[in-house]
Amino acid sequence: MILNIKRHKEVIILNKVLDVKANEKHFIELKEYIDSIKGVQGSLMQTLHEAQNIFGYLPIEVQKFISSELDVPLAEIYGVTTFYTQFAIEPKGKHKIGVCLGTACYVKGSQLIMDKVVKELNIKVGQTTPDNLFTLEATRCLGCCGLAPVMMIDQDVYGKLEPKKIADILAKYKD
Repeated sequence: MILNIKRHKEVIILNKVLDVKANEKHFIELKEYIDSIKGVQGSLMQTLHEAQNIFGYLPIEVQKFISSELDVPLAEIYGVTTFYTQFAIEPKGKHKIGVCLGTACYVKGSQLIMDKVVKELNIKVGQTTPDNLFTLEATRCLGCCGLAPVMMIDQDVYGKLEPKKIADILAKYKD
């Protein structure tokens, strides 16, 4: 991934671009997959899932490649990737953090937990830390209402949380 930084009216705009040459093997692997399912009904969804498995996310360069290979308009592909929450168009961190904001967790203070995670990581909900270590997401229900408020990091569940515990929990994943 290459980062182009542009200054525009005192605001820095980061423009992430996938390095196609460095990912040539991934594009070959995706092409082989597309060739194996061409003409199959639902091939776009299957291809998007496979591309995300290969690249980790679906940057515009990958979407353009799929558009060309499947002869599907880029606008349609972009529409699908941004509609379905399982697809990511931005790179995700090594560790995915989900803070539950469902009713039980919210009533028990999950917003305070979210605020503390945001402060500790210096990112907003939906963003990834600059070192690509963490991605922060708000979730609706993790199915652990009896442990409210709840946060998941990857497959690890943390319940009955208090804001003062967040820094120590995050430190476990920084190694």
